[in-house]
Amino acid sequence: MTIEKQKRINELAKLKKERGLTAEEAAEQKVLYQEYLTEWRNGMTQSLNARIDEMAGGKK
Repeated sequence: MTIEKQKRINELAKLKKERGLTAEEAAEQKVLYQEYLTEWRNGMTQSLNARIDEMAGGKK
């Protein structure tokens, strides 16, 4: 995820707290958040798999 997208997620979160979001902004926030979660989950899965491999001595 790009820095610009991360900044936009934070901007939308701030706007939501301050004044609420328009329907268009809420939809954009949902898409960006889902993208963020997908990337986070993939990264976590890779990290855990690497750790499992490390603990198993590199054998699966």
